[in-house]
Amino acid sequence: MLKSWLVNVNLLENIYQISIAFLLLCSIFSVRLIKKLKRERKLSFFENIMNIIIRIAIFLWLASFLLIEYGGY
Repeated sequence: MLKSWLVNVNLLENIYQISIAFLLLCSIFSVRLIKKLKRERKLSFFENIMNIIIRIAIFLWLASFLLIEYGGY
């Protein structure tokens, strides 16, 4: 019983880590696309806000990851 529960928790942790990696990859591609659009034309208000929010989210994720993995938290 306990072993199967631990296996399920381990599986969920792996799925969670894969989903975070996938979201990070998608957000990096979004930033690259917005950067390309910015060179071609002026960005709309929504695109500017989205660009700022994505960049802040990537920075916050990176900072929290470094603190958790290497900061001893």
